[in-house]
Amino acid sequence: MSELESRLRQLPAFPEPLPVLREEDLPASPDELFLEWLNAAIESGARQPHAMTMLTTRPDGTPVGRTLILKDIDAEGYHFSTHRSSRKGVEIAHNPRISFVFFWRESGRQVRVTGDAVALSDEVSQADWAERPSYEGAPNPDWQRYALWPDEFEFMQARLDRNHTRIEYLRDGHTWTMARVTTPAG
Repeated sequence: MSELESRLRQLPAFPEPLPVLREEDLPASPDELFLEWLNAAIESGARQPHAMTMLTTRPDGTPVGRTLILKDIDAEGYHFSTHRSSRKGVEIAHNPRISFVFFWRESGRQVRVTGDAVALSDEVSQADWAERPSYEGAPNPDWQRYALWPDEFEFMQARLDRNHTRIEYLRDGHTWTMARVTTPAG
C-alpha cells in the first residue's frame, strides 16, 4: 500500500448520525423527494446546495463534467444556463442527453438526474441573463436557459458500513416506477 493510499483510507467518512432512506417512506414522485433533500441541504447551511456536476458528451463520446448551479425546478424540468457557443452548449446541441449529480456530503446524500436538455424561450433566457451579477444592461443573444427533462433519478443515501441505499425512479411516459438498486457494494 502506498503512503497516499494509506492516508486516503484514514480520512473520515460521513458524519454520524446519517439519515436513513426507507423505501416505505418514499413518495411516488422523484421531484418530491429531490425537493425534500434539497431543502434539507439548504436548511442545514450547506454551502452551494444547488451546485451540481453536469455531464455531457463530446462528439467522440468522451464524457465531460463540470460544476453548475441549479436555477429552478418547474413543470419544464430542472433549469440551468450557459452560452450556446460554450463547450457545454455545443455538446448539448450535438447530444442533448445529459446528467446532473448533486452531492450533499453533510448528509451523505447523492442524486443523479438524467434526461434530455431542452432549450427554453429567448424571453426566459434573456430574463435569466438580466439576473446575472455581471449583467451590464445589454441582452446576450448567445445566452441560453435550458431545462433538463428527467426520465431517470438515482437517490443514494450513504451508510457508514458503505452498503449505501440506492433507489431508482424511471419514467415511462407520465408514470414513474421506483425500485431499489442492488449492487455488490450497496
